[in-house]
Amino acid sequence: MIWGIFKRDMCHATRNVIAVIVSMGLVVVPALYAWFNIAASWNPYGNTKALKVAVANNDKGYKSDLIPVRVNVGETIISTLHANDQLDWQFVKSDKAIDGVKSGEYYAAIVIPKGFSADMMTLFSPDIKHAQLKYYLNEKINPIAPHITDQGATTVVNTIDKTFAKTIAQVGLDLASSILHYSQSPQMAEYMRNLNGNLTTMADTLSGASQQVTSYSQLLGSANDIVDSTGKLLASATKAGKQARNALKQGKSGATSFTSAGANVTSSVNTALDQVSGAFDQVAAKVNKAFDAIGKDSDTAASQLTTLSEQVSSSESLYDTYITSLNHMHESVEQLPDSDSAKQALLEAIDREITLLEAAKGDSQKLAQQLKDASTQVTQDTAAAERSRKEILNRITSAKQSISNVRDDYATNVKPKIDALASTVSTLISQTDSMITQLSGTADDLDDVTGDVGTNVTSIRSTLGAIAKKLDSSAATVKELITKLETGGNAGDGNSDGGDGDNDASSSDSGESDELRALATANASTLSTLISAPVALHRVSVYPIANYGSAMAPFYTILSIWVGAIILCAMLKVTISDREKAHVLGLGDTLPRVAGPSGPGNASRWGLRLDHEYFGRYAIFALLALLQGTLVCLGDMYFLGVQANHALQFLAVGWLAALVFSNIVYTLTVSFGDIGKAVAVVLLVMQVAGSGGTFPIETLPKFFQMLYPFLPFPHAIDAMHAAMAGSYGNEYLLDMVYLALFLIPSLLLGLVLRKPVIRLNNWVSRNLESTKVM
Repeated sequence: MIWGIFKRDMCHATRNVIAVIVSMGLVVVPALYAWFNIAASWNPYGNTKALKVAVANNDKGYKSDLIPVRVNVGETIISTLHANDQLDWQFVKSDKAIDGVKSGEYYAAIVIPKGFSADMMTLFSPDIKHAQLKYYLNEKINPIAPHITDQGATTVVNTIDKTFAKTIAQVGLDLASSILHYSQSPQMAEYMRNLNGNLTTMADTLSGASQQVTSYSQLLGSANDIVDSTGKLLASATKAGKQARNALKQGKSGATSFTSAGANVTSSVNTALDQVSGAFDQVAAKVNKAFDAIGKDSDTAASQLTTLSEQVSSSESLYDTYITSLNHMHESVEQLPDSDSAKQALLEAIDREITLLEAAKGDSQKLAQQLKDASTQVTQDTAAAERSRKEILNRITSAKQSISNVRDDYATNVKPKIDALASTVSTLISQTDSMITQLSGTADDLDDVTGDVGTNVTSIRSTLGAIAKKLDSSAATVKELITKLETGGNAGDGNSDGGDGDNDASSSDSGESDELRALATANASTLSTLISAPVALHRVSVYPIANYGSAMAPFYTILSIWVGAIILCAMLKVTISDREKAHVLGLGDTLPRVAGPSGPGNASRWGLRLDHEYFGRYAIFALLALLQGTLVCLGDMYFLGVQANHALQFLAVGWLAALVFSNIVYTLTVSFGDIGKAVAVVLLVMQVAGSGGTFPIETLPKFFQMLYPFLPFPHAIDAMHAAMAGSYGNEYLLDMVYLALFLIPSLLLGLVLRKPVIRLNNWVSRNLESTKVM
């Protein structure tokens, strides 16, 4: 059935000259559309020489008081632009330049202001100003021209910067070269000989002064020995007093720490034990209340017992605070002298107190655990709960007794020993401090006398030694300067003696002189050019494209194939008449009357199904679309010369795009009639804007970025780019697969989803025809 429909369509399309001409036009028109656009954009950025840009120079130049040379940067710019053919530079007055931009005669204008050179020369003054060019731009003439002229203006600015830097560098190198030439003149050699003689005399004088200063220092050293002997005698007399004072200070510090620790512990004991004892009384009352409620509300009683267990557990921090305070007091007592008889007794009392506290803490922990166990028993066994009640109350009594033991032991054994020991130590320290102060006062008076003498002599000797070192260092520096001057003079004269060690010692300086001479005698223009532009950009093209036309060819080629599909549906009928159906079925010129109204699927009872009609009529669309794709791709490669590293892959993209696009447009038209053609045009407009064929998709609005993956254009364009310049991995194959996947929804609409809308489409068509206009 499909073949029969296709044969009759081919016969009709070739039966007369007009039909053949129209068929050929359907194939050629999309190719012409692509070729004209590609040829027009073949090399736009290489043809910017015709863009007129006006340049007006109002620069008055600059002449400084220090250097009587006039500088006019504006004239330098004009001279440079005369040799620049990047744009069509027009050298006019500023008024004409500005008016020409407004009238559209010039795309842009660059005006060099009067003080341009003066502003540039402020680089050498404290008040630096940026030299500014005035740039006028007509943005309404063309959307691309402003960007091209912007690039030209940037080129002018870069040229000025490089020229200025090159001029400064060249002046500096010329100055260095002049100085080097002067240094090699006979006058300079005479100056160097006189300078060497004066420096030699100066070095000898400095060396003699250094020796005299050293002799004075040795004489004072002999006197200082006598002072040292006296100082040692006094030191032995006061040594015992100083040792006693140090011991006294340690004892006093220990006593102070001990007394402070005792006061802190006493306060901690009273506070902590009172809180714990009162807490146990509250716990006992709450335990009785909880157990009394067992018969009424066991869950409430269990909750109360759990809360009491947590409260008892939290009180353990009070024991820890008290134990920490006792440990601090223990450390303070250990700092007292071992000869004190009360020290060991007090340490034992503190250890016993810590042991009692640990026992009390253990009773609290056991009480907390019993409360926790009882909370789980109250809901299970009443008798067991009563036993737990007695055990808990007994444990509370035991814990309170432990706390009483701690308080009694502290009041009876620990605190009295602390108070007595602190009083004894304070009295002893006060008496000893008074005695040592009197003893050391006499010794310090004698020590001050010898100490002042010894200090003064030592200070004088130190000063004299430093002076002697400075004089020796100055003499050595002068001698080294003499050696360098002699070496430099010999190198400048080009002489080289046959000495053995001196040549090696001066090889580094000679090398530096040679490098300086090479720098100064080199081509100043070449070096200044390098300094003004030290970095050059090396452009490495990845997947290079020959020209702008080739870069734009995929977009215009794919666009023309879609346009070709729309033209096919506009010129060819997508539905099959009943007469054609009858001829395919061999029923004559008409279908039997039982077929009903003319429309899709009305001949299905005789074997011509809806899918036969769909594929039978689409066959001629597919053939013409393939011819369109073939012609436009071959014309791109062999008529325009578009780059195509893989010609067969390039053709394959055209063929697949032709099949996919023609099927989509054919399906929309056969399913929705003229409305489908309008939808195809809407899809065309959306893809022109959102395919990324001209601007990167990242530069487009968010809506197009979201829509981008669901359009066929981007995948077809990417596949064609890969065929032209090379593919990264499976890039080409993936894009071809993605493009082919668009056939799935198109065929689904044409073969399955089309059936429910056939009647709706017929009704819309009848109403449109009834208007006699549409």
